Amino acid sequence: MDLDPSTFATMSPAEFAQIVKKLSDKEINEIMGGEHRQAILDGIFDRFPEMFNPEKAKGADARVNWRITGGPGGSDDTYAVVVKDGTVTTEKDPTEEPKTSIMLGPAEFAKLITGSGNPTMMVMMGKVKARGDLAAAMAFQNWFDMPKG
Repeated sequence: MDLDPSTFATMSPAEFAQIVKKLSDKEINEIMGGEHRQAILDGIFDRFPEMFNPEKAKGADARVNWRITGGPGGSDDTYAVVVKDGTVTTEKDPTEEPKTSIMLGPAEFAKLITGSGNPTMMVMMGKVKARGDLAAAMAFQNWFDMPKG
């Protein structure tokens, strides 16, 4: 199975995680740097509310901006995931100042959200840059029931 944008919309988060685990960083970067990047990123961020676990996020109030580099022509895409009052929303091209900001490449993003990468190692190696409330960045992954690849 491959990361086929035509089947991405119907792919389960678990299937996506399994595919990411099998692909090399180079393959992920090529797919996420091409013409289907927007559809894939939009699809990923659209699913955050489905995977949100309000029980684990009690009292959480965080705006986390994700800046994914490596787009066509060296472009970046920014999305916000906002957790507040037991709900989660996502925004494309957010304008509000985030509590936490995370900048990373496509392969690191795919691995981070599917649990197939080690976030601490990625930060230490400089592959992921985080600014702002780092405690919120660390807690963030626990607020979602992300599939594991």
